[in-house]
Amino acid sequence: MDAEAGVVGADQLPRRQYYMNLLLLAYQSFGVVYGDLSTSPLYVYKSTFSGKLRQYQDEETVFGVLFLIFWTFTLIPLLKYVTIVLSADDNGEGGPFALYSLLCRHVKLSLLPNQQAADEELSTYYRNGFAPRNGSAPWLRRFLDKHKKMRTVLLLIVLCGASMVIGDGILTPAISVLSSMSGLQVRATGLEHRSVVLLSCILLVGLFALQHRGTQKVAFLFAPIVIIWLFSIGGIGLYNILHWNPNIYQALSPYYMVKFFRKTGKDGWIALGGILLSMTGSEAMFADLGHFTSASVRVAFVTVIYPCLILQYMGHAAFLSKNTFHMTTGFYDTIPEPVFWPVFVVATLAAVVGSQAVISATFSIVKQCHALGCFPRVKVVHTSRWIYGQIYIPEINWILMVLCVAVTVAFRDTTLIGNAYGIACMAVMLVTTFLMALIVIFVWQRNIIFALIFLAFFGSIEAVYLSSSLMKVPQGGWVPLVLAFIFMSVMYIWHYGLRRKYQFDLQNKVSMRSILSLGPSLGIVRVPGIGLIYTELVTGIPSIFSHFVTNLPAFHEVLVFLCVKSVPVPYVSPDERYLVGRIGPKEYRMYRCIVRYGYKDVQRDDDNFENMLVMSIAKFILMEAEDASSSASYDIANEGRMAVITTTDDAGSPLAIRDFSGLADSLTTRSSKSESLRSLQSSYEQEYPSVSRRRRVRFEVPEDDDMGQQVKDELMALVEAKHAGVAYIMGHSYIKARRSSSFLKKFAIDVGYSFLRKNCRGPSVTLHIPHISLIEVGMIYYV
Repeated sequence: MDAEAGVVGADQLPRRQYYMNLLLLAYQSFGVVYGDLSTSPLYVYKSTFSGKLRQYQDEETVFGVLFLIFWTFTLIPLLKYVTIVLSADDNGEGGPFALYSLLCRHVKLSLLPNQQAADEELSTYYRNGFAPRNGSAPWLRRFLDKHKKMRTVLLLIVLCGASMVIGDGILTPAISVLSSMSGLQVRATGLEHRSVVLLSCILLVGLFALQHRGTQKVAFLFAPIVIIWLFSIGGIGLYNILHWNPNIYQALSPYYMVKFFRKTGKDGWIALGGILLSMTGSEAMFADLGHFTSASVRVAFVTVIYPCLILQYMGHAAFLSKNTFHMTTGFYDTIPEPVFWPVFVVATLAAVVGSQAVISATFSIVKQCHALGCFPRVKVVHTSRWIYGQIYIPEINWILMVLCVAVTVAFRDTTLIGNAYGIACMAVMLVTTFLMALIVIFVWQRNIIFALIFLAFFGSIEAVYLSSSLMKVPQGGWVPLVLAFIFMSVMYIWHYGLRRKYQFDLQNKVSMRSILSLGPSLGIVRVPGIGLIYTELVTGIPSIFSHFVTNLPAFHEVLVFLCVKSVPVPYVSPDERYLVGRIGPKEYRMYRCIVRYGYKDVQRDDDNFENMLVMSIAKFILMEAEDASSSASYDIANEGRMAVITTTDDAGSPLAIRDFSGLADSLTTRSSKSESLRSLQSSYEQEYPSVSRRRRVRFEVPEDDDMGQQVKDELMALVEAKHAGVAYIMGHSYIKARRSSSFLKKFAIDVGYSFLRKNCRGPSVTLHIPHISLIEVGMIYYV
């Protein structure tokens, strides 16, 4: 009996822990995911009645607006995003690029040709239950395979969505903070509008300055504010319903929508540009999914967000139905006078929080774009030691701040900013709807009819709203279009430059036969040490290697062609990260190592990278020796074969490791470095303390009778080379367009890509390569 009780208790404990974690994540999601969506009541009705709709001051018009707000909020955020789109996560990640990466894996839509068959064996590569040879609409798959330009079109659509998300990160803080601060003028009638704008700018600067603290700390700080705000507006909405018009629920009938459009006509259609602001922030639910889980986001939305916001919108409509002269004044007129100032304070704080959702989403989107080769190299800071994937990007943060303050100062009007905001939000939603239709066909492998129904139903709703917003392009709507064009140009030019560079390397690889003809010495002096040659190629020897051999008088005894690449999955398990293979015969001591990262993985300055690399190569040598088929003489046909090396399990390791924690111990070990080089290294370590704190180890080849002498010799050569030192060798490449290229190509490569390459972070900085060990050789690529 006691044993049974113990089993039941053990089962209940994980379940209880699961629910506790679920509630904790749901609580945090209020501060990060829902800040934008929850502050929409500040400006929805004011923006809706800002145009010619203010001429229709009657109860039926208010009822018609409430009908549109209620069903828009129900169909798009609740039905589309919470019910359907959140189920299309990419191993827990969301956003337009997460959907794109799913399609790249399941339909092979990626434009970068550095994907390998080994990538498909990653545990997170295919969705559970996916069968690569099955699926609906095989004719559509053949069409995409045949017409390669469709891949470019799809990439441009995704880049458009990503650019609009960045635009949201600029416009959301501006409209949220300015709307909240405008409440001061309701009570302080003598306050000038420029003072409100100044206070808004101060708040915005403070918000962006807080971002470096990290998402987790911001979430814990902001979540209580949003929860208090939601219950406050829900309570005010319920009070207004009971006090002003208890029959407001009748507005949910389609009868009032028909009467609304019959009476208002074109003016009512243009007013949709204000109504759509009720669902802004829905995309942040999906884009910020990586910080939380789909279950926690759903729990928070269904239990708190949806009922509180619906009560507020209905209460506001009840107030307007009996006070039509307040139609253009906004949210603050609906607050009962005794609680005005407490609600104003909470509203101001909530507006600041509202900006956090899209700022976090912007960081996530930029990181995904960068990992998939569509954004210049930027500094990505991992802000949480315990929660993986929470990041901060300084360059993007300050760009957003400058542009956000500029928009606030230039427009000074929430209506104009709302016009811009609506276009950006609807564009992102349309992109998500289009990608989701493809996900239904190729990833979920459902009948194409379901995809067409999804696309027609939600796409038609969003297209109507977007058409209304586009009518307001002259009144501020041009801002997101200009921003999207700039960011899309940056992303596509960078991606195009990387693609052309990779294709050049692919077409100009060094012939393996020419390498073999040089002999094991490669025609030059081989000195002790390991040379890590960075390349983007996953097969073959890059053309820049011959440039190295020509310009350097000697080369290292052990050469490792190292490729650090991103694969279209969110995370790569450490046990699946390293792919190791051999280049040429064993006596050449040349290896290839591919280190794979997901688009959400953060490449940290790992002190243990060199040791992990040496251990991976040693495991490969032992694995190769145990393979009977590899014991034969070298066959060029087997070139390119690679093995996945497990790095977290030390069992079966062919090398023993001894720690040398002291600097003096490490310097007294046998090394081929000269006294001047040791002195230089010592001064460098004093200048950069993080280098001196690195883990110092010494590898040893254990005495093992079962290990063949040839394997021992190769392992000993590897160990001695590691102790002699590791050098990082990179090509400092300059890419230029050929003289025969078109004007557009010359402008993209010689001007656009060159400018971005010179003004972004260098690859050595991004890869955390120590400067004292770095060798760079310049080379010009004519593409």
